Amino acid sequence: MTAEKEEEQSAGSRWDPHQYLKFSDYRQRPALELLARVPLIRPQVIYDLGCGSGHVTRIIAERWPSAVVYGVDNSPDMLARARTQPGGIHWLEADIRYWQPDHPPDLLYANATLHWIEKHEELFPRLLGFLRPGGCLAVQMPLSWDAPSHRLMRETLARGGPGGRPLGTEELRRSVGRKWVAEAETYYDLLVRYTRSLDIWETEYIQILEGENPVLEWVKGTALRPILTQLDDREREIFLQEYGQRLRTAYPPRPDGRTLYPFRRLFIVATV
Repeated sequence: MTAEKEEEQSAGSRWDPHQYLKFSDYRQRPALELLARVPLIRPQVIYDLGCGSGHVTRIIAERWPSAVVYGVDNSPDMLARARTQPGGIHWLEADIRYWQPDHPPDLLYANATLHWIEKHEELFPRLLGFLRPGGCLAVQMPLSWDAPSHRLMRETLARGGPGGRPLGTEELRRSVGRKWVAEAETYYDLLVRYTRSLDIWETEYIQILEGENPVLEWVKGTALRPILTQLDDREREIFLQEYGQRLRTAYPPRPDGRTLYPFRRLFIVATV
């Protein structure tokens, strides 16, 4: 691993497989619904971009057993978890921003991955350009910008310190403040000229969570990760205490003790 790669890992790109998989059933549901809408019959080369621990990658390989399947991720921890189970999947460590496939794919599958990458107006056409004729790009991304959980995350960073002072660096606050995913019509306008067919839809899941502060536990595995890794120990403690209190107010438990967490997601299936 290069020094640049090590710096990137320490700056917030390291994933915790255990934390992420706490809510594996909820995280897998949109992945499987995206997979169900892929129209290909017998794809021969498949790349799962941002494969994580590889659970969905193995489902993809089971659906198309004759295909050569690659799982691509930039997290050594996630890939180490993926490699613990035997099988014929090829696991690759790579940064999607610079990655190019070794073989022209029939399917590029990206579940809850591409929102971490900026400049979608460049990224999506580049990925489509890798596909064989008739190939498919299947994408799912969270539409969480307006959710109270993510709004409060930004507000706590901006004014959650002692005396209402900001926490973390200006660069961190700017990064967290970036709107990760555009509206559906933006992706339609971007992709329609490159594709033979284009399927775009949104779904809001009402996730029924259990625990003391389950929404906090949910975001610890995803959106909160860059914040927790870049704050120092003292600021991290202050942030978690303040943010956790705000989440309890925004997402109170129901009479049965469970917490409802609405979560919108955007799906795109583009065929060239």
